[in-house]
Amino acid sequence: MLPKINLSFPLFFTLLIISLGLGSCQQDTVCDCEGNDLVYSNDFSNQDLSNIENGRLLVFQNDTLLGNYFNEEVTLNLSSLPTHNIVKVTVELWIHDSWDGNPDNGIGGPDYWYMNVEGEEVMRTTFSNSPCESTFCIRQSYPANYFRQNFPKTGAIRTNLPGLCHLAGIPNNTTVYSITQLVKHSSQNVKITLGDQLLQTNSPNPKCDESWSVGKIEVSTLFVM
Repeated sequence: MLPKINLSFPLFFTLLIISLGLGSCQQDTVCDCEGNDLVYSNDFSNQDLSNIENGRLLVFQNDTLLGNYFNEEVTLNLSSLPTHNIVKVTVELWIHDSWDGNPDNGIGGPDYWYMNVEGEEVMRTTFSNSPCESTFCIRQSYPANYFRQNFPKTGAIRTNLPGLCHLAGIPNNTTVYSITQLVKHSSQNVKITLGDQLLQTNSPNPKCDESWSVGKIEVSTLFVM
């Protein structure tokens, strides 16, 4: 599996950890890092789907999103990247309706979302949009990889949006996350795939019951000395 770190603390410390993991800096030293080139940025407001496989758009809450998806993958292909040894991928992920998080019950979960870079999985996690009561709380793994027990909506940047379909118009049923991964990579080309494995066997319309979209994708290249 490719090395990766989910950014939940400042970039400086993340780069330091990655550099140590790559063996490019000695322990207790500051890594010499050059370049932070933004090579791709798309919030889909211009309806630009170039370089994207299985791309489609929807308008939700006055935002144009890439999506929505249920048991599908969407892939971004980039070429002619500058010299680098780290690629940084940031995804604004919108989780719609009744995601069921971790429970492995064969009916409604676990509900996985993942990111692959060059065919290697760099993140696999779960999300829960369930209300958390004192006697009932469906946990999610994010911001960690599966399996961890975190409260629903942990790490979210927005939690107050209504659902998209099954829970349309009902507040707190779309949750937005900003997810960043730093991955060892040096090729001039990169293939980034986002996908899911959702389970909702007790619904006549599973995609309406739970789906996901993307509000923005940014890709940068870095060079860690």
